[in-house]
Amino acid sequence: MLVDTIKARALEAMKAKDSEASNILRLALGEIQMAGVRSEREVTDDDAVAVLRKLIKSNEETLSMAEAPEQRATLQKEIALLQSFLPASMSVEAIAEALAPVLDAIRGAKSEGQATGVAMKHLKSTGANAAGTDVAKAIKQLRGG
Repeated sequence: MLVDTIKARALEAMKAKDSEASNILRLALGEIQMAGVRSEREVTDDDAVAVLRKLIKSNEETLSMAEAPEQRATLQKEIALLQSFLPASMSVEAIAEALAPVLDAIRGAKSEGQATGVAMKHLKSTGANAAGTDVAKAIKQLRGG
Protein backbone atom coordinates (compact mmCIF):
# COMPACT_ATOMS: atom_id res chain seq x y z
CA MET A 1 0.00 0.00 0.00
CA LEU A 2 1.06 3.55 -0.70
CA VAL A 3 0.69 4.55 2.96
CA ASP A 4 3.21 1.87 3.95
CA THR A 5 5.65 3.17 1.34
CA ILE A 6 5.29 6.72 2.66
CA LYS A 7 5.79 5.51 6.24
CA ALA A 8 8.97 3.68 5.23
CA ARG A 9 10.33 6.76 3.43
CA ALA A 10 9.46 8.95 6.44
CA LEU A 11 11.40 6.58 8.69
CA GLU A 12 14.36 6.67 6.30
CA ALA A 13 14.25 10.47 6.31
CA MET A 14 14.19 10.57 10.12
CA LYS A 15 17.15 8.22 10.32
CA ALA A 16 19.03 10.33 7.76
CA LYS A 17 18.15 13.44 9.80
CA ASP A 18 16.48 14.99 6.75
CA SER A 19 14.02 17.16 8.64
CA GLU A 20 12.43 18.70 5.50
CA ALA A 21 11.57 15.31 4.02
CA SER A 22 10.56 13.91 7.38
CA ASN A 23 8.22 16.84 8.07
CA ILE A 24 6.47 16.80 4.70
CA LEU A 25 6.02 13.01 4.80
CA ARG A 26 4.62 13.14 8.33
CA LEU A 27 2.26 15.91 7.20
CA ALA A 28 1.16 13.78 4.24
CA LEU A 29 0.57 10.77 6.49
CA GLY A 30 -1.47 12.90 8.88
CA GLU A 31 -3.61 14.25 6.03
CA ILE A 32 -4.13 10.72 4.67
CA GLN A 33 -5.17 9.46 8.11
CA MET A 34 -7.58 12.39 8.50
CA ALA A 35 -9.12 11.54 5.13
CA GLY A 36 -9.76 8.04 6.47
CA VAL A 37 -11.33 9.39 9.65
CA ARG A 38 -13.56 11.78 7.69
CA SER A 39 -14.75 9.05 5.33
CA GLU A 40 -15.12 6.56 8.20
CA ARG A 41 -13.45 3.81 6.21
CA GLU A 42 -10.02 2.45 5.47
CA VAL A 43 -7.93 4.65 3.22
CA THR A 44 -7.26 3.25 -0.25
CA ASP A 45 -4.30 4.02 -2.48
CA ASP A 46 -6.62 6.22 -4.57
CA ASP A 47 -7.51 8.21 -1.44
CA ALA A 48 -3.82 8.60 -0.59
CA VAL A 49 -3.02 9.75 -4.14
CA ALA A 50 -5.83 12.32 -3.94
CA VAL A 51 -4.39 13.70 -0.68
CA LEU A 52 -0.89 13.85 -2.18
CA ARG A 53 -2.23 15.70 -5.25
CA LYS A 54 -4.00 18.17 -2.96
CA LEU A 55 -0.79 18.81 -1.01
CA ILE A 56 1.18 19.24 -4.23
CA LYS A 57 -1.38 21.70 -5.58
CA SER A 58 -1.25 23.68 -2.34
CA ASN A 59 2.56 23.81 -2.46
CA GLU A 60 2.49 24.86 -6.13
CA GLU A 61 0.13 27.72 -5.29
CA THR A 62 2.39 28.83 -2.44
CA LEU A 63 5.43 28.49 -4.71
CA SER A 64 3.86 30.80 -7.28
CA MET A 65 3.67 33.53 -4.62
CA ALA A 66 6.94 32.80 -2.80
CA GLU A 67 9.74 35.29 -3.25
CA ALA A 68 12.45 34.08 -0.87
CA PRO A 69 14.88 31.69 -2.62
CA GLU A 70 15.07 29.43 0.46
CA GLN A 71 11.30 29.09 0.62
CA ARG A 72 11.09 28.38 -3.11
CA ALA A 73 13.80 25.71 -2.84
CA THR A 74 12.03 24.04 0.10
CA LEU A 75 8.68 24.03 -1.71
CA GLN A 76 10.23 22.62 -4.89
CA LYS A 77 11.89 19.84 -2.87
CA GLU A 78 8.59 19.03 -1.13
CA ILE A 79 6.70 18.96 -4.44
CA ALA A 80 9.29 16.64 -6.01
CA LEU A 81 9.20 14.34 -2.98
CA LEU A 82 5.40 14.11 -2.96
CA GLN A 83 5.28 13.61 -6.75
CA SER A 84 7.65 10.65 -6.41
CA PHE A 85 4.78 8.71 -4.81
CA LEU A 86 2.32 9.39 -7.62
CA PRO A 87 1.81 7.04 -10.54
CA ALA A 88 3.34 8.29 -13.79
CA SER A 89 1.02 10.58 -15.69
CA MET A 90 0.37 10.35 -19.42
CA SER A 91 1.99 12.84 -21.79
CA VAL A 92 -0.13 15.25 -23.83
CA GLU A 93 0.56 13.18 -26.96
CA ALA A 94 -0.46 9.95 -25.22
CA ILE A 95 -3.64 11.59 -23.98
CA ALA A 96 -4.50 12.76 -27.50
CA GLU A 97 -3.99 9.20 -28.78
CA ALA A 98 -6.12 7.75 -25.97
CA LEU A 99 -8.92 10.16 -26.89
CA ALA A 100 -9.10 8.94 -30.51
CA PRO A 101 -12.29 6.87 -29.89
CA VAL A 102 -14.16 9.99 -28.71
CA LEU A 103 -12.54 12.49 -31.09
CA ASP A 104 -15.79 13.33 -32.89
CA ALA A 105 -17.55 14.05 -29.58
CA ILE A 106 -14.67 16.28 -28.44
CA ARG A 107 -14.60 18.24 -31.67
CA GLY A 108 -18.40 18.48 -31.72
CA ALA A 109 -18.65 19.77 -28.14
CA LYS A 110 -20.06 23.30 -27.85
CA SER A 111 -17.36 24.45 -25.41
CA GLU A 112 -13.97 23.52 -23.99
CA GLY A 113 -15.75 22.54 -20.76
CA GLN A 114 -18.00 20.05 -22.52
CA ALA A 115 -15.05 18.66 -24.46
CA THR A 116 -13.13 18.25 -21.22
CA GLY A 117 -16.08 16.42 -19.68
CA VAL A 118 -16.20 13.98 -22.59
CA ALA A 119 -12.43 13.48 -22.44
CA MET A 120 -12.26 12.97 -18.67
CA LYS A 121 -15.16 10.52 -18.70
CA HIS A 122 -13.46 8.47 -21.41
CA LEU A 123 -10.03 8.57 -19.76
CA LYS A 124 -11.49 7.60 -16.39
CA SER A 125 -13.33 4.66 -17.96
CA THR A 126 -10.04 3.34 -19.34
CA GLY A 127 -8.20 3.81 -16.04
CA ALA A 128 -5.80 6.31 -17.60
CA ASN A 129 -3.78 8.56 -15.29
CA ALA A 130 -3.71 12.03 -16.80
CA ALA A 131 -3.20 15.45 -15.26
CA GLY A 132 -6.04 17.89 -15.87
CA THR A 133 -3.73 20.51 -17.35
CA ASP A 134 -2.36 17.96 -19.82
CA VAL A 135 -5.88 16.88 -20.77
CA ALA A 136 -6.74 20.54 -21.45
CA LYS A 137 -3.67 20.88 -23.71
CA ALA A 138 -4.59 17.68 -25.59
CA ILE A 139 -8.14 18.94 -26.08
CA LYS A 140 -6.88 22.25 -27.49
CA GLN A 141 -4.70 20.31 -29.95
CA LEU A 142 -7.56 18.02 -30.97
CA ARG A 143 -9.99 20.91 -31.40
CA GLY A 144 -7.45 22.82 -33.47
CA GLY A 145 -6.89 25.54 -30.88
